[in-house]
Amino acid sequence: MGGFFGTISKHACAKDLFYGVDYHSHLGTKRAGMATYDGELFHRSIHDIENTYFRTKFSDEMVVNKFTGNSGIGVISDTDAQPIIVNSHLGRFAIATVAKINNMDELVDHCLANKQHFAELSMGATNPTELMALLITQGEDFVDGIRNVYDKVKGSCSMIILTEDGIIAARDYYGRTPIVVGKGEEGYAVASESHSYINLDYTTCYNVGPGEIVKVTLDGVQQLLAPNPKKQICSFLWIYYGYPVSDYEGVNVEEARYNEGREMGKRDYVDIDYVSAIPDSGIGMALGYSNIRKVPYMRGVVKYTPTWSRSFMPVNQSQREHVAKMKLIPNRQMLEGKKVAFCDDSIVRGTQLRDNVKMLYDYGAREVHVRISCPPLMYGCPFINFSASKNVMELITRRCVEELEGDNNKNIEKYCDPTTPEYANLVEMLRKHVGVDSLKFNTLESVVNAIGLPKCELCTHCFDGSSYGHE
Repeated sequence: MGGFFGTISKHACAKDLFYGVDYHSHLGTKRAGMATYDGELFHRSIHDIENTYFRTKFSDEMVVNKFTGNSGIGVISDTDAQPIIVNSHLGRFAIATVAKINNMDELVDHCLANKQHFAELSMGATNPTELMALLITQGEDFVDGIRNVYDKVKGSCSMIILTEDGIIAARDYYGRTPIVVGKGEEGYAVASESHSYINLDYTTCYNVGPGEIVKVTLDGVQQLLAPNPKKQICSFLWIYYGYPVSDYEGVNVEEARYNEGREMGKRDYVDIDYVSAIPDSGIGMALGYSNIRKVPYMRGVVKYTPTWSRSFMPVNQSQREHVAKMKLIPNRQMLEGKKVAFCDDSIVRGTQLRDNVKMLYDYGAREVHVRISCPPLMYGCPFINFSASKNVMELITRRCVEELEGDNNKNIEKYCDPTTPEYANLVEMLRKHVGVDSLKFNTLESVVNAIGLPKCELCTHCFDGSSYGHE
């Protein structure tokens, strides 16, 4: 995944930039970078953050005041080293992206065939952000260049561009990832996550629409290109990787998760002593479930290491399992002899939850019932880099379908439909795999109701394969 932050201010922007980027740490674990412009020079630094925190890597540079200037951008990423600084016929600029480019090879070959070149490599391959910069510089101006990106990229791309006279923000053509603008007394902030500027005293003043391009200066927000009327914002923002106090499309993440718990509780009658959560993303759901069912909410497990990488992101399976184990600590006194419903966001590979459940029984739980805030994940995501998964067979659901049908694609629509016997068989197989007394998923209708946006504005591709555009 990834997230970016930019700010333009009447005064030095480095402090706001530093903290604003840091507030996107939940979205990336590999690379981070910041760039500022002081009216004459661009200043940039990029660091590897796989084994340390963003703040640790950049704090020394903050002390020596490396990031001078009143405007700047920064990014935390799970893909490439960025921001990239470019000198072109459009002028000098720095660019950061949140993107998934499915046709990288095709676009690189096209650029090379037109006698263009790439200056940087990222982990031995073409840097995707540099590729986006190259596509932009093929245009007559920034708007024309960004349109070129929209036309050519298969996947998605949102971007933030620091120019010599402001910040340009362009949201993915279908709005799969968000961009918000906050206004403060001294200037403006542009961010992937609205919570990133709350403590910096900015208030949301503008939500960038799908495919919309805006320019932010001290004078305000100027629309350069009107939004695309079609919207496909990722529903998984509210289910999993969004930060609880962020808002997307005016819908708060924690409120949506609370509603997901209420939706589940409306149709669940299992006899339990209390409800708990697999933290952190299961907490909001557990609270909603608790309140509508009028059962206590208690912490049967506690998260101790909130800054560990998300356990499904590391490519190595043993590393994923180790991370999953290390960050959760069971509370024996709360578990012994108890019947507990645990709320979680999703089941991807199934390994993490299975191991967590075994731990709960080992620590004395009498019964464990798992409630999942979304439907079973049936499709890989072709639009956003939120997982290291490269193959649909990494999904436990597809492996179950293959075992049941002999073909992981056979009758897949029936396995997505909660009214069919196929769906019931799938859930039962998942229950046995995880090793719980009962297992239930929210329906897609329940998720849409919890978020509160029309189904046609949400990307629900991972549940029903329904999304479109730029595959």
